[in-house]
Amino acid sequence: MDILEKLEILSDAAKYDVACTSSGITRNAQAGKVGLASVSGCCHSFTPDGRCITLLKVLMTNECVYDCAYCVNRSSNEVTRASFTPQELADLTMAFYRRNYIEGLFLSSGVAKNPDHTTELMIQTLRLLRNEYAFNGYIHAKAIPGASPELIDELGHLADRMSVNMELPSQESLKLLAPQKNKQRILTPMRHIQQNIATDHETRALTRTRNTYYPNKAPTKKTRAYAPAGQSTQMIIGATPESDFHILNLSAALYKHLALKRVFFSAYLPINQDARLPQNDAIQLNREHRLYQADWLLRFYHFDVSELIDQDKPFLDTEVDPKANWALNHLDFFPVEVNTAPLQDLLRVPGIGPKGARLIVQARKKSCLKEQELRKLGVAYKRARYFITCNGTYGGKGISFTPEALRAQLAAPIDGGRHGRRADKCLAGQLSIFDCIEQEHGSQTLPQSHAQTLPAPTPILGAEQADGLFGWQQAILHPEKVRA
Repeated sequence: MDILEKLEILSDAAKYDVACTSSGITRNAQAGKVGLASVSGCCHSFTPDGRCITLLKVLMTNECVYDCAYCVNRSSNEVTRASFTPQELADLTMAFYRRNYIEGLFLSSGVAKNPDHTTELMIQTLRLLRNEYAFNGYIHAKAIPGASPELIDELGHLADRMSVNMELPSQESLKLLAPQKNKQRILTPMRHIQQNIATDHETRALTRTRNTYYPNKAPTKKTRAYAPAGQSTQMIIGATPESDFHILNLSAALYKHLALKRVFFSAYLPINQDARLPQNDAIQLNREHRLYQADWLLRFYHFDVSELIDQDKPFLDTEVDPKANWALNHLDFFPVEVNTAPLQDLLRVPGIGPKGARLIVQARKKSCLKEQELRKLGVAYKRARYFITCNGTYGGKGISFTPEALRAQLAAPIDGGRHGRRADKCLAGQLSIFDCIEQEHGSQTLPQSHAQTLPAPTPILGAEQADGLFGWQQAILHPEKVRA
């Protein structure tokens, strides 16, 4: 099998890893090295499913000893298998970079033989790129759960960002769909990476504090920072009945206690025939979209999970975005006067983002802001006008200031654009998640759920079924109590 055939197979198999975003790190060009990294990234290419990328996104191998129900590369699937050698992948990456096809590398892999063997192959590839080819561009590497800490350490010093896929939001779901994986094997490397990043950061901060005499000549050898762009993770949503309330609380715990840079949500796609899995698409893609919006509010708008969702209504509204939904439920907070409101209040207004809020605070020092000025500052005035006043004048005249009337103005179907997964039509008969299936799998039983129609989501698992509502969070906070 030649290189191009391998590339076709392994790049297509890698498209289900959702992590092609901004790099999170800036690194300027250096003499004698090839490439650089920009914090914002540069998207100029599309994958077959519509994702805009700038990275060579590929698997080391699609051979895998695991048999996860949702994975296209599972050992029981009859698919064409291929593997890169470290030299082949390093040469391919450099050839694509020199042709200006890519800006960096996203490297994941199936588990060939065992986690240590697979990680060693990835390390050999990155070592060739960094040391032999002096590649200084962005590299994102997937850490394999179960690999030895020493190998994780070495991989972290070669990559800019690392990630460990959490896969599913509860231990019970892992037992059902990925019986060879468990909570401990996933959280252990995540915690190890977090501790190494923190230690490396503290060490470098201390060396920059020159309390003692240092020679003018810089040290001849500098060690690379450990995963300077941090770590991320990914979980599949829609393959199991955990609620949005469950998922968002887990995401918040990951940000707070493991210092993750990003949690990615991957809407389940029916790529395997398995009675344990749902066979729907469009509903979960819309749900993925709302989860990303809520996740953005947690990270950049200083919202708390309890403000966006609660256990009584454990799923996000599909008709209005989470921020607008919060505003409709808290009309006593509005309208906000844009010329006097503090920054935190402006961030609560639908249609005003972090950048727009900061620009408003700066601009109002020089002039009184009205509709025209707000539009120039990038505010989505069409949405914001129902929740603001400009110098005492309410922008939403003609519309009753009630939740029902405002909801009618803000509610809109999710537009997936003309390309990508959400542009595809959902096939007839695929509108139920489990369709009242009860299927035995070993000692595990898939819980029943009622047939659903839009926008009603899957019911939440009970505490005894879902490893406890906060099972993952407890494992993050108390690693000594983690059970396999």
